[in-house]
Amino acid sequence: MRVLVVEDDPSLLKIVCDLFESESFLTDSAETGDEGYYLAQQNIYDLIILDIMLPGMSGVEIVKKLRANAILVPIILLTAKDAVEDRVAGLDIGADDYITKPFAVSELLARTRAVLRRKGTIGQEGELIYGLIRLVPAAKDAFIEDNALNLTATEYKLLEFFLCNKEQILTREQIFDRVWGFDSGSATTAVDVYMHLLRKKLAARNADNLLRTVRGIGYMLMGEPYVH
Repeated sequence: MRVLVVEDDPSLLKIVCDLFESESFLTDSAETGDEGYYLAQQNIYDLIILDIMLPGMSGVEIVKKLRANAILVPIILLTAKDAVEDRVAGLDIGADDYITKPFAVSELLARTRAVLRRKGTIGQEGELIYGLIRLVPAAKDAFIEDNALNLTATEYKLLEFFLCNKEQILTREQIFDRVWGFDSGSATTAVDVYMHLLRKKLAARNADNLLRTVRGIGYMLMGEPYVH
């Protein structure tokens, strides 16, 4: 999964990014509120770690603007011990949790897991499940029930992005930025090529109908959730 860390203290920013990368997250970072907001509004992240006190736009302002634009990515605020009013304001306008500085890295990871479970992004065992599809992020494995899909790294990233944003329309541009990256030399036509390849593997397990084309826009993962 992909996390955006917005923090103006370079040493803390590196610590948090290294922490998430050690947990197999892809990370992007920003040291100013304006840069953080620009990245966040691309709507390609599964989680945002957001300092409240930032140069330029504040963390609270960023939360407010994102929620006003219906960007519902989970957000954990980083706050100073005495920033009670800002903390309350952030939660009131849509942040999902906060953690006060200084903090233990184990606490940040625990709060991350709790927020992602509440949002339905991950299950109790850290797996991603939708319908008959089950992903195991730690092992980068994907299954239809107990049958392995044998996905390539790119196909896995695609399917993971859809499971993290189930029942939401994802544009080709969002998919491209998330899977290939802003600076990729590839073209957005790669999205359609790899969607075709991914659907072929899902079709072999009678599950390709879960990935739907939204004509002129992009794709979405939509179907009847599987009840255990």
